[in-house]
Amino acid sequence: MELFICSTCGVQYQQSEQPPSECIICNEERQYVNPSGQKWTTLKEMRADDFYNTIKEDEPNLYSIHTQPDFAISQTAYLVQGEGFNLLWDCITYLDIASIEAVKQLGGIDAIALSHPHYYSSQVEWAETFNVPIYIHEDDKEWVTRTSSHIHFWSGEKLELSKGLTLHHLGGHFKGGAVLHWADGSQSKGVLLTGDVIQVVADRSWVSFMYSYPNLIPLPASVVSRIADNVKDLKFNRLYNAFHRVVQENASQAVQRSAERYIKAIQGELFTT
Repeated sequence: MELFICSTCGVQYQQSEQPPSECIICNEERQYVNPSGQKWTTLKEMRADDFYNTIKEDEPNLYSIHTQPDFAISQTAYLVQGEGFNLLWDCITYLDIASIEAVKQLGGIDAIALSHPHYYSSQVEWAETFNVPIYIHEDDKEWVTRTSSHIHFWSGEKLELSKGLTLHHLGGHFKGGAVLHWADGSQSKGVLLTGDVIQVVADRSWVSFMYSYPNLIPLPASVVSRIADNVKDLKFNRLYNAFHRVVQENASQAVQRSAERYIKAIQGELFTT
């Protein structure tokens, strides 16, 4: 029996003797099946290869965790150190002894919270290792590929995990899409960690929004307007996405400005071509 991992999206499945027939995460519009076909691996196989995790301090009390060489979607997870409470925001697939010891040196993990299903990865492995709860919005319950008593499905529009660390439900990219507001980040000016529910683009003073990033399917203007409205009253100066792209300053204004541009573009008011 193995815990198979999709090599394209990095999400781990329930224990089985044979690999699943398909990856439900990849086999729909927001992701994709590799053109060479569905492939599977395991943590055991990954540990036998040359994978390792790097842990970098991005600012005081915030550490990014990334796997080298790039694996699957190649997202970044973040360890946020609150007041006596360490939160792993989003997750990555690879986990080994060196990573466990390095995280323990930083105070360990008290909880894991997810933005959306593309980053569920091996979340249960992480939760079991550190014996902590996983917080997923109930609207994304159907996408959980490995069930666990560690998983807690939250509901509503926000959930305070600890003082200064609050999840906000935005939807958009996925129905249960969530972001993390870290009030003490950026020298108490506030930080928003967004996965790719809100995506930092190549020009780091702007963000964007999508239903499917790899297949370039946009969101309706009404949804983007709702997302912008739902974060407009949050205080945040900086924004981190899932790929280590950062809006360093005035991120709140960047989100509002970007939503306005997006809506004008999707409604045919921004340009003629």
